[in-house]
Amino acid sequence: MTDRKIRTMEEFAEVSGISRPTVSKYFNDPDSVRKTTRERIEVALEQYHFRPNIFAMNQNRKLTKNIGIVVPYLADPFFAEIARHLEERVIAAGYQPTLYSSHGDPKQEIEILDGLLSLKPAGVLLAPLGRASDRAEIEKFCRDVPTLLFDSNLDGIGQAFVGSDNFSFVTQTVEYLTRTGEPPSFFEMRTPANPNANKRRNAYIATMERLGYEPHVISIDGEGWAFEEIGKRGAMQVLADKSLPTNAVLCSNDRLAIGFLAAAYQSGLRVGHGEGCALRIAGHDDHPWSQFTCPPLTTVSQDYTAIAERSVDLLFGLIEGARTEDRPEILFDGKLVLRSSA
Repeated sequence: MTDRKIRTMEEFAEVSGISRPTVSKYFNDPDSVRKTTRERIEVALEQYHFRPNIFAMNQNRKLTKNIGIVVPYLADPFFAEIARHLEERVIAAGYQPTLYSSHGDPKQEIEILDGLLSLKPAGVLLAPLGRASDRAEIEKFCRDVPTLLFDSNLDGIGQAFVGSDNFSFVTQTVEYLTRTGEPPSFFEMRTPANPNANKRRNAYIATMERLGYEPHVISIDGEGWAFEEIGKRGAMQVLADKSLPTNAVLCSNDRLAIGFLAAAYQSGLRVGHGEGCALRIAGHDDHPWSQFTCPPLTTVSQDYTAIAERSVDLLFGLIEGARTEDRPEILFDGKLVLRSSA
C-alpha cells in the first residue's frame, strides 16, 4: 500500500496505467473487462486503497447508459472523424453513443438538446455552432446534464472544454511560410461559421506583427458550411482582379484551402514551392482529404486521438460526480504537416 491519496477515478486511472474508460467500465461491471485487466485494476485498488464514490455511481445508474454526441455539421469530414474517435471511446467504456448533427442550424441545435433531455443521457459531448448558438438555452441545458464542450468554446458554458490551440496552429504555419518564402496573406470568410476562425485571424495578425511583417487579411463573402464552394468562388475573384498581395496564402481552414486550390487550377496557376510555381497555399486542421488534393496540402493537424480521449475522460469524471471550482479548458497543440502545396 502507498501513502498517496487517490481521490478521483481519473487519478486512479493515471497511477494504475489503465485507461479511464476501462476503469469506469470495470466499476460498472467487473466482468465486462478482460481477466488480466481486472486483475491489474484490483491490484492497484489494494496498492492505493482507492474506493470510488459509490453513492455517485449508484445515482448515475438511475440514468440511461446513453451519451449524446452533438456536432455542427456531420457532412464535414473533420467532425465525422472526431465523432468516430469519440464514439469508439464511449463504447469502450460500456456506454451507448448517440450521434446528432445540427446541420449549421441554431434551432436544430436546441431541438437536439431538448430531445436529449427526454432520453435522460448520462452525459453529453457538445461541439456547439458557436456564434450562431443560443447561449442561454445551451447554458440552461448544461445546468441539467453533465456536458463537455469540444472544438468550439462558449466561454463559461458547460463543465469543461477540450479543443485545439489555434494560436499554436497559426504561429507554426506563418513562421514556416515566412522562413521559406514570402510572408502569407490570410484568407477567410467574412462571416465565419466557426468561432475558431476569429482566433486564427487574430493569431495571424499578432504573429505577422511580431515578425515585423504587414498583415494582409482577405475576407470573402459567404455564409454556411459549404467552405470549398465559398473558397473557390472567393479565390476566383481575388485571382481575377489580381488583388492578392503576396504569392503565399494561409487559409483559415483546409476546406477553404481546397476551394483555393481548385480556383488556382482553373486559373492556370501552378501551386507549390519550387521553380515554375506561382502560388503557395496552406491550411489548418489536416482535413482527412488534405493529403489527396493536387498538390497535397500543407497544413497543421489536429490531434483527434488526444482530443477524443481527454473529452471522454473528463465527461466520465463529471458523470461520476467529479466537480472542480474552475471550469477546465484543455488545449492541444497542432503539428505542422509539410506537403507539396507550400
